[in-house]
Amino acid sequence: MQASLHFFTTASPSPKHEPLLHPQYPLFTCKILINPSKKTIPSSPLPSPSRPPQYPEVKPMVKPEHVLVPQEPNYPVHFNPFQKLAALALDKIETSVIMQLEKKHQLPKMVDPAIQMSGNFAPVQECPVQHGLEVVGQIPACLRGVYVRNGANPMFAPSSGHHLFDGDGMIHAVSLGLENKASYSCRYTRTSRLVQEAKLGRSMFPKPIGELHGHLGLARLGLFMARACVGLVDGSHGMGVANAGLVYFNGRLLAMSEDDLPYHVKINGEADLETIERFNFDDQIDCPLIAHPKVDPVTGELHTLNYNVLKKPYLKYFKFDKFGKKLSDLHVAIEQATMIHDFAITENFVVVPDHQMVFKLSEMIRGGSPVVYDKKKKSRFGILQQNDVDGSRIQWIDVPNCFCFHLWNACEEISDNGDKIIVVIGSCMNPPDSIFNESKDLFRSELSEIRMNLRTGKSTQRVIISGMNLEAGQVNQQYQGRKTRFVYLAIAEPWPKCSGIAKVDMETGEVTKFMYGAWRFGGEPFFVPEKKQKFGGNNNNENEAEAEGYIMGLVRDEKTEISELVIVKALSMEQVAAIRLPRRVPYGFHGTFVSQEELSRQFM
Repeated sequence: MQASLHFFTTASPSPKHEPLLHPQYPLFTCKILINPSKKTIPSSPLPSPSRPPQYPEVKPMVKPEHVLVPQEPNYPVHFNPFQKLAALALDKIETSVIMQLEKKHQLPKMVDPAIQMSGNFAPVQECPVQHGLEVVGQIPACLRGVYVRNGANPMFAPSSGHHLFDGDGMIHAVSLGLENKASYSCRYTRTSRLVQEAKLGRSMFPKPIGELHGHLGLARLGLFMARACVGLVDGSHGMGVANAGLVYFNGRLLAMSEDDLPYHVKINGEADLETIERFNFDDQIDCPLIAHPKVDPVTGELHTLNYNVLKKPYLKYFKFDKFGKKLSDLHVAIEQATMIHDFAITENFVVVPDHQMVFKLSEMIRGGSPVVYDKKKKSRFGILQQNDVDGSRIQWIDVPNCFCFHLWNACEEISDNGDKIIVVIGSCMNPPDSIFNESKDLFRSELSEIRMNLRTGKSTQRVIISGMNLEAGQVNQQYQGRKTRFVYLAIAEPWPKCSGIAKVDMETGEVTKFMYGAWRFGGEPFFVPEKKQKFGGNNNNENEAEAEGYIMGLVRDEKTEISELVIVKALSMEQVAAIRLPRRVPYGFHGTFVSQEELSRQFM
């Protein structure tokens, strides 16, 4: 949720890579006991949960590590007397008033830290580079580079509600080298928010999904604004956590979440990770970008969106050439602030979803959540020409009862009567608010095809695979925006865990599965092509070329407590290698693979 309110003008600390455990703040070292991504706290045994388990289908077998406990703030010595007095007063209001009122309300499961941070969803500590990992099988010769995966890893214990999306961003990196060698590291992305909280010794910024609900959410927001007004914290340099997407573009690995600008993270020679800066594309933009930009495989151009929850324009579209120069910056007219987590491109168009998950900040005054499933709104897609200069030529086409949190690809076709058709492939989620709210309805995420006729303005929708929850995944990125036959998706069962990978032939509907096995769960599978291919085509040789490559993803065995990077050959859907990792890797979000060739051209 883009809640980066630009109210404040005091100088913020640099987000670059000074150690978070700075000697000036010794208490910080004592606060990261939970293996969180930001802070350690005195360890104590994990209490037996008093609530029902989150996943009744599977009893978690991960042993408890440590518990994050809220800490007293460690205010820097340079604060003046007024700031110190204001800090004490505001802390007292938080602990004696706000937190006491929060204790009287039972948290929903979706924002209960005891559930959201349990088992392998619990945070871990940073890990410097570990070399000489055990490799079972043979790493394919084409996989020379670094697989990186982003995820939420809260450094500090939440003082109230916490949603999975609220955690601080941590990137896990597995480097694959010659002679079957591999190494591993994980690092926090040093966001402005994280650096400030590390210095203060506790969580200070509001959690958009976990905390900003109802009147107490307004109180938390007011508390943050009061702290900012007296210079205790600074939100003017971003409030995001950079925990969702990763894209490698123009020599930079960018860590993204839609509440902020991306952060440039460098992969150094030892395959370690270093946060360079909050990246504004060389002063060309000053607003948050969504977590799923698209890179055109032919032109090298990067397409992305910005949505604003506070004021118009609610939506903006940007395009950058392959060298990072901004080519397009235009408003997309939508009637209300809408959650747009993902979108799609074709060779000539940008496909923008305008679905039923909207932002209504007024709901907080009524005691509700600002993220609302608007059942009266009709879902639609906007088809925007990439060469549009002002957004006036966008064509909106209704697609009722459709909510795709992720879109896997889109392409252009010509019908038998000569009409241009936009074809979109995505996973349609029902109920649409499943990620944010509890529901009595059974969760479904079905791979679907949406066809939109640009002449008639009509749409059709069909489920490609029914009876199987398919969520995070990829197509061969060399075919992004062009017709593809195969898509590789996580089997999201038991939700929200993933028990395997499904390779779906979208022409025949055939599904080939690779299952991780009992007590083993993973996340998003990432497809890496074996060699460079031209996009498109319908003959058998080109279809086979599209599938030539490997699928990789992180897997956790909850019984043996081993984390691995698993590599599967896409043509046969058989495992060829597994790299045993030295530390537990929590379940996370999205990843990418940066080849050795790309690493050699990294921006320094």
